[in-house]
Amino acid sequence: MALQWMILAYVVAAEVVLVSLLTIPAPKLLKKQLVSLVSLILQPALFVVPFAGFQLLDIYWKNEHRLVCTSDICTAAERDRYEKSYAVQMYKSQRNVVLCAIACTLYWCLYRISHYHKEIQRLEEVEKRAKEQ
Repeated sequence: MALQWMILAYVVAAEVVLVSLLTIPAPKLLKKQLVSLVSLILQPALFVVPFAGFQLLDIYWKNEHRLVCTSDICTAAERDRYEKSYAVQMYKSQRNVVLCAIACTLYWCLYRISHYHKEIQRLEEVEKRAKEQ
């Protein structure tokens, strides 16, 4: 299970790098090539949204079906152990929910930024043709 979270963390790191590359000032030619490269990557990278959704469902499922020691047979030590494991599980779950939210948000940001750059490029071409006429 840790492998899935590691993959999601690497995807988030890659998205952060791409967003930062798209938002820093750069020459037009370099920016145009970078936007076209990111646009090509966006469609296969859409897997991150259902993957993050699946991970959120997994967190919910584990939270609803966790082991609880509520019977009279449980000792104080067992109850303490369950409470400590629950606290650690909740911390990890909250961290992973934030990771899923960030992954989806960064994907959306990448999509919108590349869309805006393409729209600006299209409008510049229209303006250029209008000036030529």
